[in-house]
Order: sequence, then structure tokens, then C-alpha cells
Amino acid sequence: MANLFELEIITPQRKEYTGSVQSVSCPGESGRFQILYNHAPFLATLAVGLAKVIDAEGNTIQYAISGGSAQVFHNQMRVLANAAERSDSIDVARAEAAKRRAEERLKSHTEDIDSERVRLALLRAINRLKVAGEG
Repeated sequence: MANLFELEIITPQRKEYTGSVQSVSCPGESGRFQILYNHAPFLATLAVGLAKVIDAEGNTIQYAISGGSAQVFHNQMRVLANAAERSDSIDVARAEAAKRRAEERLKSHTEDIDSERVRLALLRAINRLKVAGEG
């Protein structure tokens, strides 16, 4: 049996995941990183991207992460995500609609649009589509 550690993925709305895992890879602001059993203490800021969890049984679970932070200490990892959606529960139609809205807003070039906020919304929608296997 593989060496396991404990993982929690928490969003402002709920706990998305709690359990023993073999590995976790996440999108860090400074690049992707992977955590395994007995990892040194670690703290990172998360970017928009794919988080991949290999659970105790060897199953791969993928999440669309929308920023946050991750901390590792004594074989316990806690991901505090702004949003985390499991790949098999992503509403593809909603993500496609959000992508279209963001693209249209960016093309409009009107002064009342917060272009950075719209750009981030577009990145989140594209990420959700990729994680769902639609992008």
C-alpha cells in the first residue's frame, strides 16, 4: 500500500474533499507543484488551473481550482480554494456561457468594464471547460 497523507479541499461554500491520498498536484502562482507523503512543510498561493488528486485507491480526481492557498504540515494538506469544482460536476453549458460573456465584454472596450476582472472570469471559464474535458 502506498504511503498516504490527509487532504482537505475547502471552499467558502463547503468542504469539497476530505480523505487520505497518495499525491496532489496543484497550479501554484509560481508554477505547478506536487505533494507526496512526508513532504516538507510548504505554503503556496494557488492560481487558476487543474488540481489533480490521486486517492488512497489510486483513482484520479480532478478539480478546476480558481485561486486560493495550499499548506502542508506533518502529512496533512489543506487547500483553501476560492472555488473548486470536481471535473464530473462542472456545468459545461454554464461555463461556455460565462466564456462567451467574458469574450464579448473584452471585445466591447467600453470604459465601464473592469478588464482585469473580466480577464480572470474568462480564465476561470476556460479552465472549467478544460477540466471538464470540453476545452
